[in-house]
Order: sequence, then C-alpha cells, then structure tokens
Amino acid sequence: MASLPEQPPTLISEIDRDTAVRRVQEGYAEGHLSPEEMDERLHQVLTAKTRGELVSALASLPEKPAESPVTIAAAGGRIQRRGGWQVPRNLKVESAFGRVRLDLSRAVIEHPVVDIELQLGTGTGTGTGRARITVPRDATVEVGELHTGWKDWRYKVPRRSRPGGPTIRISGAMGYGRLKIRHARR
Repeated sequence: MASLPEQPPTLISEIDRDTAVRRVQEGYAEGHLSPEEMDERLHQVLTAKTRGELVSALASLPEKPAESPVTIAAAGGRIQRRGGWQVPRNLKVESAFGRVRLDLSRAVIEHPVVDIELQLGTGTGTGTGRARITVPRDATVEVGELHTGWKDWRYKVPRRSRPGGPTIRISGAMGYGRLKIRHARR
C-alpha cells in the first residue's frame, strides 16, 4: 500500500509577516530585545516562508496584554463572518435565535490563541441559536467549558494535523442549538 504524500507546511501571507515585524519591533521598544536580537529576528521574519518559522522568530516575546472581548450580537438574525475578516484575540458571539457562521479559514488571525465565547439561545431560556465554525486546516481546536441545553457539539479531529497554526479555544453556553466545528479543506 502506497503512503500518502506529506502535506506542505502552511505558507504565510504578507499580513502575517507584517504582524510579526510589528511584534518584533514592539518587543524591542518594550526592552525585551537588544538591538542585535531585533536585527536577527527581523531577518528571520522577513525570510520566513511558513508559520513555524514565524513562531520561532517570535519565541520568548511576551504575549500582548489580554484585550477585552469584541462582541458580535443579534437577537434573531444571522451572524456571519467569512473571507479576510480580522479575528480579535477574544471574541464573544451572542444570539438568542439566529444562526451563527464563523469561517476562520481565510481570516486574518494575528494571535497564536483565539478565544471564542458563544452565548447562543441562552438569554430567554427558550433560545435555539445554532453555530458552525470553520477553522484553518492547521488550527488546533480546544473546546473548554461549553454548556449545551439539548444537543452536544460536533467536532471531528482531522487524521493528519498540520502544526504551526493558531489554537482556537471555544467556550460558553448554548440553548437548544448545535455547534459544529470543522477544518477547512484547503
């Protein structure tokens, strides 16, 4: 039986590179790097081709302080984000009856960890908010404290994980809806 070919490492975008350059410069300005270390890390960032190379260039730099959550809310309509939208470090999604679709597969994710708190169908006690979250192929998904009133959440871990992507942590509460999490196909 022939083995499957290895998946190539995730390539970075210019937005990823620009974000990493800013983090190195901020690390220098805050006194975490010497001028020599800054030059070396900027060289690493500017020549990096994969997320893994960027991660190593940013190693030992402190995380940015926790930001207050950005909230997206709707009483009954659909909440949808897709394409090249900017994903905040902390995202709170609130909906009493509507559907939620978050597609992170092509989104701009500047943080190694993204926390998503779902509050769906919980405000009235009879809400039915449903959610589908699509994460990048190289993302790691952690479902923390997610309280469901009726149906459990669904997430199928991919057979072949690709290191170097962001960690998406999901928590919160859902009334009578269902959460489906999947990895992007490409």
